[in-house]
Amino acid sequence: MDTDTLISKLNWFYSLELNQVDLYNAQSKIFKGRYSGLVFERCAYIEQNHVDNIGEKIKALGGKPTVLGDIISPIIGKVAGELIAMTGIEDTLAINIMIEQKAMKDYNDLIEKLYQDKYGDKELIKILQHNFVDEHLHTEWFRTKIIAIKQYEFTAKHFSASTKMPHKNQITEYPHGNPPILTTLKRAKIVKPRQIKSVKW
Repeated sequence: MDTDTLISKLNWFYSLELNQVDLYNAQSKIFKGRYSGLVFERCAYIEQNHVDNIGEKIKALGGKPTVLGDIISPIIGKVAGELIAMTGIEDTLAINIMIEQKAMKDYNDLIEKLYQDKYGDKELIKILQHNFVDEHLHTEWFRTKIIAIKQYEFTAKHFSASTKMPHKNQITEYPHGNPPILTTLKRAKIVKPRQIKSVKW
């Protein structure tokens, strides 16, 4: 991969990460005072680190971080974050997962391409890998939160207020910020971590 192509690809990530910074900042304000709001705030901080480390690499390669990204991406991210958050926490998390998975796919594709080309800058590859891991962690927290919401809804629907002790084939779960949740073992087994396919590095 030639330098100009690499700079172009890094500028794509630069714009994407800027978008995510303002997306999560906007969501953190909408959900302020809730644990989810604090998580979104932390996600924005981590995404800003991605903006910074990618921007530095673009400069080191002799390029310039895209001006379009500096101007347009934050606007899009802020507006999108506010609009998405208005749909409620569950839909917000689901859309965030889609955005994060797009970022993960693009990071993975670039990392694999650099490995195939035997690219010599190991520091850049490590940065991209770390950014990928961060996106993965965000995705899994969002997914876990959706599962907790679904389980809470299931409990509220199927268990009366008079339920005191779990049945012998039930387990008790304590997701952060929610009261104890009762669910059957059969239902619990359905929840499995999703494997990331095609990661070869």
